[in-house]
Amino acid sequence: MQIFDEFPVRGVTLRNRIVVSPMCQYSSVDGFANDWHLVHLGSRAVGGAALVLAEATAVTPEGRISAHDLGIWKDEHVEFLARIARFVREQGALAGIQIAHAGRKASTPRPWEGRGTIPESKGGWAPLAPSPIPFDHDHATPRPLVEEDVCKVVAAFGTAARRALDAGFKVLEIHAAHGYLIHEFLSPLANQRGDSYGRTFENRTRFLRDIVSAVRRVWPEGNPLFVRISATDWVEGGWDIDQSIQLAGQLQPLGVDVIDCSSGGLVPDAKIPARPGYQTVFSRQIRDATGMPTAAVGLIDTPNLADEILERGDADLVVLARELLRHPYWPLHVAREFGFHVPWPVQYLRAAPPNTPAR
Repeated sequence: MQIFDEFPVRGVTLRNRIVVSPMCQYSSVDGFANDWHLVHLGSRAVGGAALVLAEATAVTPEGRISAHDLGIWKDEHVEFLARIARFVREQGALAGIQIAHAGRKASTPRPWEGRGTIPESKGGWAPLAPSPIPFDHDHATPRPLVEEDVCKVVAAFGTAARRALDAGFKVLEIHAAHGYLIHEFLSPLANQRGDSYGRTFENRTRFLRDIVSAVRRVWPEGNPLFVRISATDWVEGGWDIDQSIQLAGQLQPLGVDVIDCSSGGLVPDAKIPARPGYQTVFSRQIRDATGMPTAAVGLIDTPNLADEILERGDADLVVLARELLRHPYWPLHVAREFGFHVPWPVQYLRAAPPNTPAR
């Protein structure tokens, strides 16, 4: 099975092709990581995944989706994040983190507590966006960023990358998908600016290119940089796969190593044909057109599907979310089922198949 092949990228090597998707836990106070995040991320590293990505981590306080999001906007956040990165590393996995800004989808309740924008009078804050267009009828109209604000957000991504490095993370992912701030700049449905960050494709992609450049100035040459995109808005006149391919071609010479291919999230009424592996067509197209490594995500819920994606050349990595929430040790169980002798933690060897090597 190709899912157990190593994957070298820059100065690191993933022990297999299985990546833990960044999944928001909505369990922080003032942006600080805590024991929940340690156990959540650490258990997936123990379970055998190659790369464990911490959830969308806000580069500014107003860049949080909710008041309970993880943050990396101040130096005090680094200490506990470093504890998580160290533990993940000790299990033989690579520790990664996704840095993000929620844009117009900020200041919302946690998913299980409702939807819409929490007003400032109830502890929320004013969302920011490229243009004053709300996400939905129950969301606040965001304040459009002036160019000075844009520069500040770009700088915040660079500073967040430096803190991620200080915490010991080896892989960084920039979140440019799912209708959050960077995606809002990319899509003409959300970006109706008349300045150098709007109108044309070149201008709409400038914000992300500026962020990548700011991050690469502090992110070491030997450390991989991923970018997660929504390859299509699933809406006519929005961002689409052709623009995604063109964007990937822009990002590669700036130092981006892997395009993590998701989709949707920009508008609430998009008709998305969700089914197992439904986004692999995009990772395949980007990979074929640019030669860049890609990661496939989206309802990848069986080992056969994961392996088929790699065998067909649809992607170089498979990114699992829900399946790893259900089964944190999925890689170890799959290896056992298919007769692969991948290393197990020494503490768990008594439950491993015969002749299993120790980690």
